[in-house]
Amino acid sequence: MKKATFAGGCFWCMQGPFDIRDGVVKTMVGFSGGNLISPSYEQVCKGDTGHYEVIQIEFDDEIVSYKELLKIFFLNINPTDPDGQFADKGYHYRTAIFYHDDKQMQIATEYIEYLEKRKIYEKQIVTKILKFETFYPAEKYHQKYYKKNSVQYNSYKLFSGRKAYVDKMKQKNLEF
Repeated sequence: MKKATFAGGCFWCMQGPFDIRDGVVKTMVGFSGGNLISPSYEQVCKGDTGHYEVIQIEFDDEIVSYKELLKIFFLNINPTDPDGQFADKGYHYRTAIFYHDDKQMQIATEYIEYLEKRKIYEKQIVTKILKFETFYPAEKYHQKYYKKNSVQYNSYKLFSGRKAYVDKMKQKNLEF
């Protein structure tokens, strides 16, 4: 199994799109990229830990490729927002790709260059590509939140603007 780690704003919104993809064996939401060991959600939300909210994906690369995971990631984020995602603003809501090896770094770099060249977005992509170092799982109540609290989750996704944005992005061809 391989791993992929993405920061796409509110991690509640990132788990569902990956969970339904064949070849994805496991997803877990948590934190990465910061300087505090084993942070809590409350600590990360204060904005001074340096962590991003992330999803970590275990996948079988014989069934789903890293490129396909990147497409799912970009369909579900606005990579041009330097301040966060949709209604959520702050350091921990920014987007990033945490690469686990040189091949992932190369694919992520080429994919962003490809999207920029095709002018998919009106603004420049600001999603960072960062070396993966550590992952800290979020508290249990955050895991699979979209299933456990579907009414609240769906309201959040709708009123944050993410749902409308994702629906619009599905009309664009992000194949690489």
